[in-house]
Amino acid sequence: MKTETRQRQLDMLHGSIWNKIPQFALPVAATAILEQLFNASDVAVVGNFTGAESTIAVAAVGSNSPIIGLIVNLFIGIGLGTNVVIAHAIGYGDRASVEKAVHTSIVASLFGGAGVAVLGELAAAPLLTMLHVPADVFPMALLYLRIYFLGMPVILLYNFEAAIFRSVGETRIPLIALAGSGVLNVSLNLFFVIVLHMTVNGVAIATVISNAVSSVLLYRKLRRTTLEIHVEPHKLHIDPAILKRILQIGLPAGIQSAVFSFANIVVQSAINSLGTVVMAASSAAFNIEIITYDILNSFSQACTTFTGQNFGAGKPQRCKRVLALCLGEGMLILALAIGAILFFGKPLLSIFNRDPQVIETGYIRLMLIVTAHAFSLIYEVLSGYLRGFGISLVPAALTTLCICGIRISWIRLVFPKAPTFRTIMTVYPVSLSLTALVLFAALLYYRPARKFAALQNKKAAI
Repeated sequence: MKTETRQRQLDMLHGSIWNKIPQFALPVAATAILEQLFNASDVAVVGNFTGAESTIAVAAVGSNSPIIGLIVNLFIGIGLGTNVVIAHAIGYGDRASVEKAVHTSIVASLFGGAGVAVLGELAAAPLLTMLHVPADVFPMALLYLRIYFLGMPVILLYNFEAAIFRSVGETRIPLIALAGSGVLNVSLNLFFVIVLHMTVNGVAIATVISNAVSSVLLYRKLRRTTLEIHVEPHKLHIDPAILKRILQIGLPAGIQSAVFSFANIVVQSAINSLGTVVMAASSAAFNIEIITYDILNSFSQACTTFTGQNFGAGKPQRCKRVLALCLGEGMLILALAIGAILFFGKPLLSIFNRDPQVIETGYIRLMLIVTAHAFSLIYEVLSGYLRGFGISLVPAALTTLCICGIRISWIRLVFPKAPTFRTIMTVYPVSLSLTALVLFAALLYYRPARKFAALQNKKAAI
């Protein structure tokens, strides 16, 4: 049994890399896409089975996306710290640090989720008010958000557990767990809305229950695995030194993601000012465009993990090959996804809402954003590469400055002069292309693989 389990651990330190990166990245992308599809079922179910309230219900769920994204992305970023710390420890051969990082991460996710749940309940209404959610949408939006906040402990637990598995190259288990809980999510959505005649409260409750199931499934797997990431309940505590290392790497990434979401809150506020139809269109398009982001982000995570392990093992040249392959293979797969989404965009949008005006408006967002995700791939993979070396603050600061600075300035200065949906959406290709350029300049400046190799040669000479 032990030998069979170990065969599932991806060997990132030896042999060819080109075929292993897709083995890691594609299940990560599939997991994220599947998760988004199940989340999109919230929008699809309320958009098709709540009668006269369908457009308001879709707008209510969609208006919460920036807030939910802000919180979840903060902790997913911190989870990257877990990934890097474990990857470094595996490269070093330090099993004790691997064990401490695994158990610390699980406890930290539960405490963090509980704190977010409490604060979220208090801040839900002010946050939606800040977003200028229209009066007819506000009650449903508030109900959905408060129920979602109650599920934050299990939502964050699942994401940290998935990061633990990915640190050793095991990306299929989180996918399988999510697939099972996702089917449950869709089933509960339909049951609560169609049978029990609930609205957004039904899909929110279904989301929380399904996340609880997926987190339990991953915990059981961590308990039973013979990989280095095995969990023992009596060892579940926070190790201060390990937590500090996780936060040093993960917190800048988490804050970067959170600030991104804050910038998107500003953008969502401008979208909300254009009315319920535009809100519904933007919400529907977001649930499609996120597919291309999930693909590019999976190659960023692959770059971080492969680089982290090879950096820990003292193999800087292998790290450089990881970067080149993640960019090349990621761009190829992303191009295929972009073409498919643009070709099938309008039929896909009609799944969420059949209003022709909603479909036409939503397609504007798809055209501008999914094509700009080519720039996102570049800066995300470059950021992942630098984080693999433990350089986390610099990419976080640069991307935050570029993305957030441009988007907030655009909404404040450009949008008032031409207050249309297309004007708002144009900020995405502008901000993403500039960020890719700045991150490339940062890589040329730091050249971490070259500096690490030089340091190794200097030590060898001594």
